[in-house]
Amino acid sequence: MPSPPTTEQELLERCRAIAGLSVAELAAQLDVAVPANLRQHKGWLGELVEKALGADAAGRSEPDFRALGIELKTLPLNAQGKVQESTWVCTVPLRAASGLRWEDSCVYHKLRHVLWLPVEAAADIPLSDRHIGNALLWRADAQQLAALQADWEELMEAVALGQFESLDARHGEVLQIRPKAAHSRVLVYAIGPAGEPMQTLPRGFYLRVGFTNALLQAHYA
Repeated sequence: MPSPPTTEQELLERCRAIAGLSVAELAAQLDVAVPANLRQHKGWLGELVEKALGADAAGRSEPDFRALGIELKTLPLNAQGKVQESTWVCTVPLRAASGLRWEDSCVYHKLRHVLWLPVEAAADIPLSDRHIGNALLWRADAQQLAALQADWEELMEAVALGQFESLDARHGEVLQIRPKAAHSRVLVYAIGPAGEPMQTLPRGFYLRVGFTNALLQAHYA
């Protein structure tokens, strides 16, 4: 596994080196076996790319390339070149939600500076034959940050009041909260609406498809 990149230029050079490779070719370079599909291996492709590029956050709640403050996000594209699913950002804090500031939040630190890496994901293409696309190194502008902040503050207010059970994917213009668990038996402790301790499904922040598609369209068009 390569050491973490020390400059943005070095990171982009690594991205150019893997652009156009199939998943099988990249996995072979790293001596990693390719699963038959991703249904039982969620997150595998992201981990493969992290390994190839030298990401070093290792699951911490900070950007994947810690020295550069850059988060890595793979974007699965359908046959029309559109992002086909919402993008996982980070876990929602269900017990320590009160008093959190946007500038201190995991969402802010993860999404200020992102390396987007498109990957083919059409269902008729076997995983091993899917190709890595050209990376986009993106820094959120003031308007994008304002939209993210507005959603985060509204969603976190509901979480702080213990109203997370009523939040669903319809809430939020660009950012949403959804359950994030392998199955319904995975529970975490949270604070309910009356301040009572309770157990519930873990939740995650996700970026809406419209947000990521707009980024790609603005850059690649």
